[in-house]
Parts: sequence; C-alpha cells; structure tokens
Amino acid sequence: MDTTKNTTNTLKKLTLFSVTWPIFIEMLLHMLMGNADTLMLSQYSDHSVAAVGVSNQILFIIIVMLGFVAIGTSVLVAQHIGAKQEIEAREVAITSITINLLFGIVLSGIMLLFGSSLLTLLNIPAELLDEASQYIKIVGGIAFVQAIIMTISAILRSYGYTKDAMYVTIGMNAINIIGNYLFIFGPFGIPVLGVQGVALSTSGSRLIGLIAIVIILVYRLDFKIPFVHYVKLKKQHIVNIFKIGIPSAGEHLSYNTSQMCILFFITMMGTEDITTRIYAQNVTMLIILFGMSIAQGTQILIGQRIGAKETEEAYRMGFKSLRLSIYLSITSAVIVYIFAEQLLGIFTENATIIAVGTTLLLLNIILEPGRCLNMVLISSLRAAGDVRFPVYMGILSMWGISVTLSYVLGIYFGLGLVGIWIAFIADEWFRGLFMLWRWRSKVWENMSFVHVTQTKKEEAHLG
Repeated sequence: MDTTKNTTNTLKKLTLFSVTWPIFIEMLLHMLMGNADTLMLSQYSDHSVAAVGVSNQILFIIIVMLGFVAIGTSVLVAQHIGAKQEIEAREVAITSITINLLFGIVLSGIMLLFGSSLLTLLNIPAELLDEASQYIKIVGGIAFVQAIIMTISAILRSYGYTKDAMYVTIGMNAINIIGNYLFIFGPFGIPVLGVQGVALSTSGSRLIGLIAIVIILVYRLDFKIPFVHYVKLKKQHIVNIFKIGIPSAGEHLSYNTSQMCILFFITMMGTEDITTRIYAQNVTMLIILFGMSIAQGTQILIGQRIGAKETEEAYRMGFKSLRLSIYLSITSAVIVYIFAEQLLGIFTENATIIAVGTTLLLLNIILEPGRCLNMVLISSLRAAGDVRFPVYMGILSMWGISVTLSYVLGIYFGLGLVGIWIAFIADEWFRGLFMLWRWRSKVWENMSFVHVTQTKKEEAHLG
C-alpha cells in the first residue's frame, strides 16, 4: 500500500478550517467530560467538586509532562510531511510512542505512591483530602494510558486525520457520562461511589479510548511496524523530540506550577473560593476553546509550510489565525458574560459563588484577547522551531507578574479572586505582546528541524 502518495495528496488539501473544527469539537468534548464530572458531582456534594478540582490541578501537570513528547511529535511529523519525508515522519511517530509509554508508566507509579502527599503540599482542607486522594490515585494511576492517547492523537492530527481523534473523544465522553450517572446516582441498585465512581468512570473510558485509537492508527497509516523498531530508536529523532518538547513543556509546566501556587493562595481564602474558581474556570473554557483549537490547527499547517520552506506563507497564516482567534474569543466572552448567572447557576445555587463568578467572567472580556496572543503565536513559533523564547518569557511573566500580583492583590490587599483575575490579565497581555514582536521579527525563519535536501530512504526500511 503506497501510503506516502495518499498522505501527501491529502495534506495538500488541508485548510485552517478543515484542520481546526474537529480539534475544536474534540477539545469541547474533553471540556464537557470535565464539566460532566463537575456538574454531576455538584448534585452530590460541593466538597466533592472541590476535591476533584484540586486533584485535577496536579493531574494537569502530569498531562503537561506527558505532553512534551506529543508536542515534539506534532511539530516534527508536520515538518517531515511538509518536506515530503514520509519515512522520517513514521520513524518519529514510532519513537514518540515508545518514549511516552515508558514515561507514562513512571508517572503512574508516582501518582499511586505519592498522590496523597502531593495533595497535602497544596494545603488542601482536611475535609477534602480523603476524596481527593481516591481520585488522584485512580485517575493518575493510569497516566500511561493518557500518554499513549495523547501521542497517537498528535500523530493522526499531523497527518491531517483530525476527525479520528474527535470520534474517539466522542466515544470516551459517552462512556464517561454513563459511568458517572451509574456511580453517582446509583440506579438499578448500583452502589453510590461518589468521587471514587467518577474516577473509575474516567479511567475506564480512557482505557477503551486507548484501544480504539490504536486500531485507528494501524488502519489509517498502515502502521504494521515490526516490534524491533519500537526498541531500536534513532538517536536523532529522540534528540529532536526533546529539543522541541522539553522547552515547550517547560512553558506549560511553568504555567501549571504557577497556577498551583496561586491555588495555594486561594486555599487560604476557603473552600467557597476554591469552588468559585473551579466553576468560573469551567465556564471560561467555553471561551478558551476557540483560541486553543485554532492554535493547534495553525501549528500543524505552519509546521508543514516550514518543512516545505514556505516561510512567507507561514508568516501570513500566523496573523490570519491570530485575528480569527481574537474575534471569536471576544465575541464568546461577551456572550458568556451576558448569560453568566444562568451558566453558573447550572453548577450551584450559592448566591455568593454566582456573584463573584459573574465578576470574573466580566474580566474575561479583557483577559481572553491577551490569552489568544499567547496561544496562537506560541504555537506558531513552536511549529517554526523557535521553542525557547516563549519559555523564557513565560517563566519571567508567570512568576514575576501572575504569581506575584496574585498574592499582592488577592491576599495582601484583600481583593480575593478579583485581584487574582487582574493578575492573570497583566500576565497574558505582557507575554502576548512579546510573542507578537517575536513573530513579526521573523527570527524563526531558519530554525526548522527538517532539511528538504535529506536523502530519501527506501520504504523497505520500516518493513
């Protein structure tokens, strides 16, 4: 089967819309999976919602650590495809699957052994610790499953098969929601397990999703590769994945650890503020999804153009995506604010939570355009091979502005969550304007990891 020709022809037809809309749906469904947990648990206990929310703050960092391989894979595969180097693209894919499986197993072990200790470090209220520990051990204990799902999804997207990952996510969501219903509400005599049931449902849906996405990978890319190629990995591919993935993950890791530090400040305010933040963030994800999906789609398309040495086209695409992202984020932020009370009312009847949450959603109208600058332009720079600058600026701004101002405004001056949201605005706009300057400078034009003059290998190399 000549997959090289078929893949090349398919990728020439890719547009921002064709790549982005399945990613948007997939990310929307991921968000709904999290919101389904929160919404269903809110009918069970607000304390359970807070317990899962704090646990997820740690699990988000695990996802970021696993995501560095997926990030490097996405960029490298896209660049190799743009350069019409199909064999190298598949070698990178094989390498990334092996690396992330091993890394995922290590992180799964850490969550099982030290999950409760990590929660204690966050100064989690005593009444939340037991449920949070159950959740983090069950969900974190199968982190290796999520590692493989993330890696294969990145591979499929880079080849242009963005709908496949979307279909898998649809199935995972359906299974998760059914499982939540069974374990939270206990129909047919099924025991009510609360947080433990939600964790089991989430883990079970991911295991089934893993099986499905592996089957799709084999079918789509004729990925019947001899086992030896998953053991004898090419050093250059490993180096390149790490060169892109580690700095990129460093930026995400800096963001999430800074968010954990800010969460520590919020725990000083009390359980009600923790819950308010969780509900406000869940609603805010409706806005963020537009920028995130456009950023991921843009990264794929710019990576292909960089591989093909079409740098001017890549430059224009970065700005086109940025304008669309900002327009959609502002529009959605305004709509969300108009219906803020109704949206927050889905989760809770607590008047204080709804009032403060509504104010935070108003501030999002200012926050989100700055966030779009970062999401779209950092993805564009990464796709071009410029991976270190966003990390340096991220560490400087997230800790120097976001964390510092969160404490000063939120705790010292007593502005609470409003002060913390103002700190978020300052951080996003400061970093975003520097990303805009970097993209306009075009210093990234010669940073590609792929060389189009590389000698073409025989297809039998993988056979």
